[in-house]
Amino acid sequence: MTTSASPTTPPRKPAKPGAALAAFSATGQTTPLDVVGAWLLGLVWLLPLLYALWSAFHPSAYATHFSMSAPLTLANFEHAWQAAPFGRYLVNTFVLVTVILAAQLVLGTLAAYAFARFTFRGSEVAFMVVLLQLMVMPDVLIVENYRTIAWMGLRDTIFGIALPYFASAFGIFLLRQAFKTVPRELDDAARVEGANAWQVLWRVYVPLARPVYVAYALVSISHHWNNFLWPLIVTNSVETRPLTVGLQVFASTDQGIDWTMITAATLMTAAPLFVAFLLFQRQFVQSFMRAGIR
Repeated sequence: MTTSASPTTPPRKPAKPGAALAAFSATGQTTPLDVVGAWLLGLVWLLPLLYALWSAFHPSAYATHFSMSAPLTLANFEHAWQAAPFGRYLVNTFVLVTVILAAQLVLGTLAAYAFARFTFRGSEVAFMVVLLQLMVMPDVLIVENYRTIAWMGLRDTIFGIALPYFASAFGIFLLRQAFKTVPRELDDAARVEGANAWQVLWRVYVPLARPVYVAYALVSISHHWNNFLWPLIVTNSVETRPLTVGLQVFASTDQGIDWTMITAATLMTAAPLFVAFLLFQRQFVQSFMRAGIR
């Protein structure tokens, strides 16, 4: 008579905190409540845009009420372009966001590489000090920044608008997280080939972090393209004002507020960002997914 030994059941390991949430996120399953919430948030964002499109492409008589017989017109965009030097504002904005982004990428790359791959005395404290910038509202520093810019003689200049934003704690943090995911074996292989620290950075780390650079570039450009308060305080002349400050011209007329011109000017201001997001939305989403905190 033979007896079969019953298989022993291995002890169950305790589930890690957040394991259920991680498994749920990995499956990508959604509930009807998630779909309804997404649609509601989409409508909240879409309704102002629909109103802006309606009033911008129709005469002022139809700005406050809808009619299927309302004629379409492009005169609002022509009047808005002529009412303010939009060409100059557009050039100023392009120069502003380009200068800020270039400085942020260079300085952020160097700082992130140092924090990710070098160990030096006080490195952790220095990184915590950098992260403190994320906890301070930019408006709190406006007075001191203005005094500094005035002392340097940079008032009413594009460089004066851009200077306080050259160092970005968010950019340093994002690039540091991306650099820390690069295997150290690539460092060793590059150094065996004779590469120094600078060559390792620009030929190994920067190409591998390209998706993160794309995501951060879109965030930086969008933020500084729409920035209003600081450029309003620093600038006084048309030659240095960006688009957002130039929009206030349409809200300070003696004839009252013309919503058709305001919405037309707003659409012209937001159009470059909207087109850029449509062109790079896939890279934008994938970049932030790959730049997750590890």
